[in-house]
Amino acid sequence: QVQLVESGGGLVQAGGSLRLSCTCSGMTFSRAVMGWFRQPPGKDREFVASISWSFDKVDYASSVKGRFRISRDNAKETVYLQMDSLKPEDTAVYFCAGRYGGNYPSNFIGNYEHWGQGTQVTVSS
Repeated sequence: QVQLVESGGGLVQAGGSLRLSCTCSGMTFSRAVMGWFRQPPGKDREFVASISWSFDKVDYASSVKGRFRISRDNAKETVYLQMDSLKPEDTAVYFCAGRYGGNYPSNFIGNYEHWGQGTQVTVSS
């Protein structure tokens, strides 16, 4: 059974930082492209960042580029999202997701086969 478990969410002031983690089990993590998505209150889920299983290709939403950084540790089967310079508009439930297939980042929700339950991030102004 595949499980993706996010952690690290919480309440932070604008300008602060958080680091999200997503630990995976039951999947071949070292061959899975991993992504982070988020769902702001009352809005659709949207792409945040993605990383290839070989570490060398990443993609970011324009709204987070330069502030967020995705990384992974294949030995720990964990993907991370370092979030700096947080803004109130970053408030959302953050989900990690995994997909097999081509070794390239993907911003398309439909490409991802496995999802975590999400972790809440709230940024106060």
